[in-house]
Amino acid sequence: MNQEHLIVMANQIGAFFASMPDHDEALEGVANHIRRFWEPRMRRVILAALDEPEAAASMLPVVREALTKSRDALTPAAAA
Repeated sequence: MNQEHLIVMANQIGAFFASMPDHDEALEGVANHIRRFWEPRMRRVILAALDEPEAAASMLPVVREALTKSRDALTPAAAA
């Protein structure tokens, strides 16, 4: 998984939801979209990017905030 490409994709999602008048609804929209439509490997990569300052800085604020706020819900379950 290419981290830079996933950040671009997440930023596109964030740009769509950022136009919503309710900020909390926008954050929920970003997180829900990623949870529902991104496979676990993709979510692991984008969440790991939050811990890399340079990668996190390239995310839109709405994306960074949504990922941070919903990190637990977005983290894939460990394989049994």
